[in-house]
Formats: sequence, structure tokens, C-alpha cells
Amino acid sequence: MLQSQPTLNSNLKETVMSKNEKNLITVNDIEYNIEDMTDAQKTMLNHINDLDRKLGSAQFNLDQLNVGRDAFVKMLAESLEQTED
Repeated sequence: MLQSQPTLNSNLKETVMSKNEKNLITVNDIEYNIEDMTDAQKTMLNHINDLDRKLGSAQFNLDQLNVGRDAFVKMLAESLEQTED
């Protein structure tokens, strides 16, 4: 996960460095160089990044759905109050 994104798992942090520095990832407070990882480890990291993106998207959709539901509840309550008058 890139530092600029909200962290969903505090045990994993990815740091993107300048061209002259190495790409590092911190897992459980230990830094690892991504270039030194096995292909399987890099694949796991890619899955984690993709899942973080999907979780963020799902949360965004959930927020929209909750706001929409609240708006319809409010509209229904206002409509019912008007018919009582």
C-alpha cells in the first residue's frame, strides 16, 4: 500500500523512493526491499494492493448507498408528515 493511501492494515506499509533509492516495504516494523522478494512474495503484495483498492472502492459505494438510503428515509418521513396536516 502506498503511503499516500489510507492504511487499512497498519502492519504493512510500502514506501516508494526516488530513482536512486530502493523500494521498501515495512511489515510488522521490519523493512524489506521489494526487489529482493521472491516472485510469490511480489504476487502476494500485488494481491494486497489490489484488495486495498477494492476495499476502498467498496467503502465508497457503501457511503453512497447509506447517504441515498438516509435521503429516502427523510423524504418518506416528510411526505408522511405532510399527509397528516
